[in-house]
Amino acid sequence: MRIDWLGNVPYARALKMQYEIHAEVVRGGEERVLLLEHPPVITMGKSAKPENLLVPPQRLSSLGVEIFRVERGGDFTFHGPGQLVGYFIVRTEGGKGLVERILRVLKLSLLEVHPFEFEDGPHPGVWVGGRKMASVGLAIKRGVSLHGFALNLTVDLSYFSLINPCGMPSSSMTSLLLETGKRVEPEDFYPVVAAKIEEVFLGGG
Repeated sequence: MRIDWLGNVPYARALKMQYEIHAEVVRGGEERVLLLEHPPVITMGKSAKPENLLVPPQRLSSLGVEIFRVERGGDFTFHGPGQLVGYFIVRTEGGKGLVERILRVLKLSLLEVHPFEFEDGPHPGVWVGGRKMASVGLAIKRGVSLHGFALNLTVDLSYFSLINPCGMPSSSMTSLLLETGKRVEPEDFYPVVAAKIEEVFLGGG
């Protein structure tokens, strides 16, 4: 498995990369994890309900927020600067086990920063104090996954007011900065996450 930090990448370019890598992995190529952040963008999952977009599309354009319909599970979500995004293009026999391993990676990583007490929430993700700090959404095609997680570190949470994220009110979202007061940017945190990916996926952690 190869893990790459890509920096800030436009969503369309990252999506194209995922499909190209997916085709390589299906042919037997090396599994990949892409760690990055995006300029402001809203994505619509397969079960996205139109009413969960709370502003007209032209309003998004005026704010410099792109919007894409994608094939991952779930509803609307937001990506932007200060949010660490991880795309897993790996072979898998089922989404549930992969989601569980990704969540384990995120929780172990966050515990390196703060002694959180994690909770179960109404949707898959990392939940703290009744609010969601990270989301997970996957698609699986031909036995290989696409998409992955979004972890709120220092992201501007006001962007979530443009949508009902995952069908929930925007007040249900939180970040590492809001919960702890610690400003840890994606470029500083990705090495921690990369190490935990290796631990959980390659070391049986």
